[in-house]
Amino acid sequence: MVTAAAPLERARTLLELNRPVEAERELRGLLAQDPQDVNGHAFLAVALAQQRRPAEAIGEAAETVRLAPDHWFPHYVAGQAYYRAGRPGEAADATRACLELAPEHAPAWELLARVHIHVEQWPQAADAARHGLALAPEDADLASLLAVALTMLGDAAGATEAAARAVGLDPESALAHLAYGRAQLAFGSPGEAARAFREVLRLSPGFDQARDLLVAALKRRNPVYRLLARLRGTFFGGWRMLFLLPVAPPVIALFVLIALLHWAAWVAEAATTLRLARARATRLLFEGTEARVALVCCCLLVIGAVLLVTGVATAQEAVGMGGAAVLALITPVQEAAHTSAPRGRAVLYGWAVLLGLAAALAMALSSPSGALLTAYAGLAGIWVAAGVRRLAGSRAANAL
Repeated sequence: MVTAAAPLERARTLLELNRPVEAERELRGLLAQDPQDVNGHAFLAVALAQQRRPAEAIGEAAETVRLAPDHWFPHYVAGQAYYRAGRPGEAADATRACLELAPEHAPAWELLARVHIHVEQWPQAADAARHGLALAPEDADLASLLAVALTMLGDAAGATEAAARAVGLDPESALAHLAYGRAQLAFGSPGEAARAFREVLRLSPGFDQARDLLVAALKRRNPVYRLLARLRGTFFGGWRMLFLLPVAPPVIALFVLIALLHWAAWVAEAATTLRLARARATRLLFEGTEARVALVCCCLLVIGAVLLVTGVATAQEAVGMGGAAVLALITPVQEAAHTSAPRGRAVLYGWAVLLGLAAALAMALSSPSGALLTAYAGLAGIWVAAGVRRLAGSRAANAL
C-alpha cells in the first residue's frame, strides 16, 4: 500500500490540475504492478472520462465495481462515467447504488440531481438537490441545480432564492450565475438575466448554453417581442382541434388567430435578431445562419408588403394574395431555423421552398385562390413544424 500511495496521490493531483493524460500514465504504471488496485481503476476511469473516452471509462468503472461492489466509491465513479457518456439511466442506477451505501455523500446527490436535469425530471432533480443541501448547505453547485429545477417547475420564489444563494456562496461559479440568469429570465428582469449570462461567459467563455440564453435575454428586453413571445407560447392549439372543424366551423377563426399570433411573433423575432446582429455591442453573439435567416425574413416582410399594396392599388387580386403568401413564408422559414434536428430542419426548409414556388406560380397564373391557399399553408407552418419535430425526435438539450 505504501508503494501505491505515491502514484495515486500524483494522479489525483494531476486530475485536479486538469491534466488527465499524465494522470493516466501514472495510473497505468500503478495497475501494471497491481492489477487489482480498486482506486487505481477508479481514478483511471475518471482520467479517461476527462479525455472524452467514454467506452474505456465505463470499462474501468465496471472493473472497479467488480472488485469492490460493497464500497460506495466505485458506484459513484461508475455514475460519473455513465453520465459523461450520455447514458442517464445507467448513471442514475449507479448513483443510487452509491447512495444506498453512503447516503451522507453529498456529491452523489449532486450527481443524481444533474442526471435528473439531463432527462428533464424536474421534481426528482429538486428533491435530490435538497437532499444534498441538507448535507452540504454551503455547496453552491447544489443550490444552483435546485434553482434550475425550481425554475423549470415554475416556482418563482424558490428558484430566485436558491439562485441568489448560489451566487452568494460562490461568486466565481459559472453554474451559479447561469442558474441566477435562468431564474431572472423566467420570473424577473431580462436585463438582469443578460448581466448574469455575460458573467457566465466571462467565467467560462466556451459555455454555449450561456450564449444562447444571453441572446434570448437581449431579445426579451424588447417589450413588443416579449409580449408576442408570451402570446405565442400561450396560444398554440393542438392537432386534436382539427376534429372540431366538421361540427364547429367557427373553430377555423381560432386557428387563424393562433397562426397570426405566431406569425407576428416570428416577425418580431426576425426584426429583433437583425437589430442585435447589426449592433456593434452584440453582433459577435449571433452566428451567421441566425443573422441570415433574420435578414431573409425581413426581406420577405418587405417584398410581401410591397406585393400586397401593389395588388390592392392596381386591383390585381392574384398579386395581392401572392403578397400575403410571401408574408406567410416567414412562419415556415423561422420554424425551420428553430428546429434542432438536422433532418427535421431540412424537411421544413424544403416545405418553405415549395410554398415559395407555389406563391410565384399562383401569381404567374393569376390564381388568387392558389395564392390564398399557399398563404394558409404558410401560416399553418406551426403545426407542420410540430409534427415534423415529433417525427424527427427533436428535443432541447440541457448542458449543466
